[in-house]
Amino acid sequence: METFDYVIIGSGSAGSVLANRLSEDTATSICVLEAGPSDWHPYIHLPAGFIKTFHMKSINWAYQQEPGPWTGGRSIYAPRGKTLGGSSSINGHIYNRGQRQDFDTWAQMGNRGWGYCDVLPYFKRLECRVGECDDTYRGRDGSLTITTMDWQDPLCEAFMAGAVSLGIPKNLDYNGAIQEGVSYCQRTIQNGLRMSAAKAFLHPARKRGNVHVRTHAHVTNIVFEGKRAVGVRYLKGGRGGVPVEVRASKEVILSGGTYNSPQVLQLSGVGSPELLQSLGIEVRHALPGVGEGLQDHYAPRSVARVKNIKTINELRRGLSLWVEALKWATTRRGLLSLSPTMVYCFWHSGETTESSDLQLTFTPASYKEGVQGQLEDEPGMTVASWQQRPESRGYVRARSADPFQAPIIQTNYLVAELDRRVVVAGMKLARRLLASAPLAPYYAYEDFPGPNVQSDDEFLAAATQRGTTTFHPGCTCRMGPADASWAVVDDQLRVHGLSGLRVVDASVMPRMISANLNASTLMIADKASDMIRGRTPLEASLIPAVDSERIPAVKSGRA
Repeated sequence: METFDYVIIGSGSAGSVLANRLSEDTATSICVLEAGPSDWHPYIHLPAGFIKTFHMKSINWAYQQEPGPWTGGRSIYAPRGKTLGGSSSINGHIYNRGQRQDFDTWAQMGNRGWGYCDVLPYFKRLECRVGECDDTYRGRDGSLTITTMDWQDPLCEAFMAGAVSLGIPKNLDYNGAIQEGVSYCQRTIQNGLRMSAAKAFLHPARKRGNVHVRTHAHVTNIVFEGKRAVGVRYLKGGRGGVPVEVRASKEVILSGGTYNSPQVLQLSGVGSPELLQSLGIEVRHALPGVGEGLQDHYAPRSVARVKNIKTINELRRGLSLWVEALKWATTRRGLLSLSPTMVYCFWHSGETTESSDLQLTFTPASYKEGVQGQLEDEPGMTVASWQQRPESRGYVRARSADPFQAPIIQTNYLVAELDRRVVVAGMKLARRLLASAPLAPYYAYEDFPGPNVQSDDEFLAAATQRGTTTFHPGCTCRMGPADASWAVVDDQLRVHGLSGLRVVDASVMPRMISANLNASTLMIADKASDMIRGRTPLEASLIPAVDSERIPAVKSGRA
């Protein structure tokens, strides 16, 4: 039986950063367990390959959510990366940190050292920001390359002009001093290739010689001696494979992600006693918060038909696609270098909202009804709109004691009344943006939800018919004080009541943030690495208050 200092379960965004930082101590040995294969597949590295990896079960867990009370009886598809780099190897490449109040709220919930001024230095340490920015907020010397969308598309330009016409200002850096406004997306893409967490952090770490990566290693449970985690069992090659146990002399670090981390804990006897007993799993440590509190962003996608110009729907077919393939091969630019989202817009659902609570995305393309990942044949453009900080919470629970059965994922989208109101407001704003004067030369008609949808109830019904996940699940192993019944880990990410075990991934977020989750997951892992190594945290940033002279100008034209 092999023994390492640290065993990391999962090679995704968090696991890759942890392996990199921990391996800087050359005397330290690290074992990284990944259920999927290596990240060799070309579609991982080709930015437009996301449309292929979306359903590739060889590198994708391809989960299904349970139908919820506000999803029209539908089971929504929930892809998650199952390869080196995890979901950073199959996602839409977007880099979006969130708002300063997101992290200040985490700190106010009892998590010391997690306010915005505390986490900003870790965001900066990760980043190699290419392009114009304020270095007060952005990093230039990190391993993760972040570029801005360089596809100059007339529809994108018209959409942004439309936003400005509605009083939404342009913002060159939504990861800077303030998030709200409209701009091209920032992406983890370098020279026309995906910059996954594996590429930025894990592969460089492997060159040091003290990082041992095991692929096709499906974890079955964590091994305990009393209340201390001492190792991990897995099956080499998956179901029916060879059972292997590896030991951790210092810590086991669970970085399986929002769906898999609580499932692994439950399979290991850590969780709600009632759930574990119902599955025939011995209760090793009662911790009722495991798997509870799931949050995600729920997005209806508004679609308009396009005239007088080609959209991506047509460019990806026939001779046009061959031209684009040649362009990418010779210049690393063009259609194949694109992300699924090109323009980001952050704004308000109402006059009383102090910070933007809506996120809208624009793409000069459209997808087949009810299907993400398959473009339509006729010209179309899409605005997805979602509530940034939902109130609704669901859960993730092991379905059985079989580690190969997918967990039960119930997101409970729109259960909270506030969520329903904000989602309707987002759809109304999406309609106004698509019908704005600058888009008029290209706007044919609204296809979905359609002109017959006018009342709030009709918008809500449309949202339940066609809304989907934005692939931002979090909050199933929440960080909080020991006396909080919902908390799973403390503010050092140590599992309450156990030793030698931490959870480090998006599941520890105590509350959903106003952003895609990959950037913050990387930050969480970077900050955790200093905790694990016993290093003094990076010095908190001294940043100015939000410029009071800017806010009236920004908010004067609420849409």
